[in-house]
Amino acid sequence: MTRALAILALFAVTACETVEGAGRDITTAGQVITEEAQTAGN
Repeated sequence: MTRALAILALFAVTACETVEGAGRDITTAGQVITEEAQTAGN
């Protein structure tokens, strides 16, 4: 979970130049959160 929060903080600090870039960032953040949740569930 800490890793997910660190990645989300990184995205918040860095600005996306395009809507497409923002979409990729959101997708990546979602994937990280999903992976962390699955790891925590095991």
